[in-house]
Amino acid sequence: MTQTARFTTIVVAGVAGAAVVAAQSAARRPDTPLAVPTSQTATSPTHVVVARAPGRYGGWPANHGIWSWSNEILVGFSWGHMRDGGAESGHPIDRQRPEEHMLARSLDGGETWKHEKPASLTPPPTPGHIAGVPTDKGGKEVTGLTTAIDFMSPGFALTARMSDIHVGPSWFFYTTDRGHSWNGPFSLPDFGQKGIAARTDYLVEGRSELTIFLTAAKSNGREGRVICARTKDGGRTWSLVGMVGPEPAGNDFAIMPSSLRLSPTSILTLVRHQRWIESYRSDDNGANWTHVIRAVPDTGRGNPPSLVKLRDGRLVVTFGYRAEPFSIRARISRDQGQTWGDDIILRSGATDWDLGYTRSVQRPDGKVVTVYYYNDATSTERYIAGTIWTP
Repeated sequence: MTQTARFTTIVVAGVAGAAVVAAQSAARRPDTPLAVPTSQTATSPTHVVVARAPGRYGGWPANHGIWSWSNEILVGFSWGHMRDGGAESGHPIDRQRPEEHMLARSLDGGETWKHEKPASLTPPPTPGHIAGVPTDKGGKEVTGLTTAIDFMSPGFALTARMSDIHVGPSWFFYTTDRGHSWNGPFSLPDFGQKGIAARTDYLVEGRSELTIFLTAAKSNGREGRVICARTKDGGRTWSLVGMVGPEPAGNDFAIMPSSLRLSPTSILTLVRHQRWIESYRSDDNGANWTHVIRAVPDTGRGNPPSLVKLRDGRLVVTFGYRAEPFSIRARISRDQGQTWGDDIILRSGATDWDLGYTRSVQRPDGKVVTVYYYNDATSTERYIAGTIWTP
């Protein structure tokens, strides 16, 4: 199944606002009440279809990952089936029919996309479901990794997945040929936690060294809190480096981090909470973490961040906004994440909250390609879409 779309050049208005900076500075504590975000609309963003078909549920690119090699972009997503009833009582995905784990590849910087379904990326048969949705048959059982991975291979990419959002278990696949074939699934340890619910967030540190950010179950066995872990032997063994932030109280959670390296010793990670996004920084390579600021004061109903460092040094976070006006948004930081500008609305017009889970990359020409799942007034499906814009 192949779909194509065309796009034009985009110009996006800049971001500023001393009032917003002041409001964010007052929101440095994790327990600060939600602030009302101010926003501006991006100038002429261009939207493309990545994967869409009537009756299908395309979802959650943030769970799978996005990778790029110059203008070649690869993104993973779930490809399920819609159920009746809309999204009022939960994701309208049919939990009786299996979902496929798909890839979409663009060779022209996100202008056009082709779909791929490598058999080697099929989830394991045990337990045979992810977050209550059955998975395709034909996958391999999870095993331990015995042969070291070369993380500096030109075609390397890794995707980390889980069975249950609370306690896992979790595993990973990797590729060295830009996602055409995959090795795995290989087990991830529980790091002494009650369980690990992995999505894809990692930093390549060297040929045999990689830092990964995972969601661990809280002490009550529910999702979750973020941990930082590392391998120094090509993925054969892993060690816990540090806990990112305190364990959230009550029904709150801290999940789905998006991380980047600021310096040889400093890392910034943004973390999804129930209705906002917090930021934490480590200056000792992941061992200890300090809360920085509430990077996004309101995501409407909860949505994960996608954090990108631009070539000019600015940081961009993209996310879905799950309240009216339902939308895809971005924020920009000019000071390594100490403060963030207004919300930039990249796309609006969705008809309900079931959207987002963005993943973003910057193209060689400076434009950002943001991929997410979406719905609109004519939808009989959830579909994977993209927005190309200039920050």
